[in-house]
Amino acid sequence: MHIRVSPSRALLVFLSLSLVWFPSVSAGQVQIAPEAIADPVSEVIAQGRQLETQRRWSDALSHYEEALREHPGHQLLTDRLDLAQIHYSLSRRYDDASFKESLRTIDGSRALDLYNEVLLKINTHYVHSPEWRRMVMRGTRALDVAIGEEAFVAMNLPGRPQAAIERFRSELYDFVSQRAVRTRHDAAQVVASVASLAEQRLGLPTSATVLEYTVGAAGGLDTYSAYLTGGQLRDVFAQIEGNFVGLGIELKADSGSLLIVNVIPGSPAERAGILADDRIVAVGGTSTSEMSSDQAANLLQGEVGSYAHVTVQTEGQLPRELQVRREQIEVPSIEDARIIDRDFGVAYVRLPSFQKTTNRDLDAALWQLHREGMKSLIVDLRGNPGGLLTAAVEVADKFIAQGGIVSTRGRSPQEDYNYTAHQSGTWRVPLVVLIDGDSASASEIFAGAMRDHRRGTIVGDRSYGKGSVQGIFPLGVAGAGIRLTTAKFYSPSGRPISDVGVAPNVVVRRVAKIGDGNDQPLDEADDAVLDAGVQAARQQLASR
Repeated sequence: MHIRVSPSRALLVFLSLSLVWFPSVSAGQVQIAPEAIADPVSEVIAQGRQLETQRRWSDALSHYEEALREHPGHQLLTDRLDLAQIHYSLSRRYDDASFKESLRTIDGSRALDLYNEVLLKINTHYVHSPEWRRMVMRGTRALDVAIGEEAFVAMNLPGRPQAAIERFRSELYDFVSQRAVRTRHDAAQVVASVASLAEQRLGLPTSATVLEYTVGAAGGLDTYSAYLTGGQLRDVFAQIEGNFVGLGIELKADSGSLLIVNVIPGSPAERAGILADDRIVAVGGTSTSEMSSDQAANLLQGEVGSYAHVTVQTEGQLPRELQVRREQIEVPSIEDARIIDRDFGVAYVRLPSFQKTTNRDLDAALWQLHREGMKSLIVDLRGNPGGLLTAAVEVADKFIAQGGIVSTRGRSPQEDYNYTAHQSGTWRVPLVVLIDGDSASASEIFAGAMRDHRRGTIVGDRSYGKGSVQGIFPLGVAGAGIRLTTAKFYSPSGRPISDVGVAPNVVVRRVAKIGDGNDQPLDEADDAVLDAGVQAARQQLASR
């Protein structure tokens, strides 16, 4: 993990593929232009609009993000993605107890202080020069969307006539567009004015208005920057530390249920007989089809020692009722480490993410594999979304004797840094690295360094292309925080990773990726990527 300490603050540098996305115009103003009918993405947009109509915002986000990878820079797709992100973020926050508590306890003055603090963090640390007017307009769009949402209205505008709400929404954009926003102070003044107007017209609490502008400003910067509620900030640190309280499962929303993507070995879920590819169809007796994925996930959380009542269904079988005890879960930094080809001494380790304990745990695994006869090593980074910058650097340093590992470049000189390898403690075992389209960020630092130094053979598919560094900044109000992109990173040869990724030496694609719930055990014959990796390891040994 990377903790970079400056004279004024401690900045946690975090690299991860995450669900946060981007700005443009009002939800009510977005129209599909006639020329879009002939556009090659018109069908993609139509599918996305159907997901929006069904209010499946998480699915819409994934849909538009995937479409933009195929059609980068497409303006209408970008706009729909931004709208989906605003809705998704809103639904998450109004299911978040820590956010609702902040709405109840923060007065208008403190909310404006929070907005100013966020703007100051952006001005000081963000990788690009801030576009203040763009941030204000994105916040205006977020407020416009919020006022049209039932959860927001129920908490902040109970009993207000719908006609009055619609009049304010119509007035909002004219009010903001008439004001100049050239500086951070201009932005703060405009938001204060909007909050005053909303209170006059609707009786909307200042804190509710300002928090929408705060979230909107951060979330509109880029795909990875975001405002973090108190609960979300705690979750980020738990992910970094590699431990949390829960059942020991990884979930994703899918067709009205929660699909179990992975079950952590030794967890309460595993002991209860829950398997990957099972579905949670009810929590606490309430069908998951009647709640958002965040609502369901919140119900699964609780105090250590308490029990979650879940209804689990395995495909082709009847649902079963389970009581699963919540415990402190230690997330393994290494999911598998073993000799997979004893004739050639080919060892295998899978790194699901880069966290605090990865360097230490990998040390232990490598020495154990060495005692078992390791002559070549396959490092599996498929599905690894990233993690901590220094964890990736430390792991890369185990296999590179000297030279650069990665460099970071930001708007602020303090974000410019060159990470280099050290001679001592280098493993010289022949290396194969497995990657795919979900290998991102810190994974790409490791794979890029191995490729540039010709230290190993990269096998699989081109990686995701998430070449940016995020800093996690706690804020002074509500226990909240902000995640900001502070720098871009580059491989040892100076190649950018953003939107490019790491290209494999040996290209092998497979439909089912690690972590998508369709994986087969490692010794199954259908894992073509692993088979190619083993073959590459054998060739390395034969050529020595």
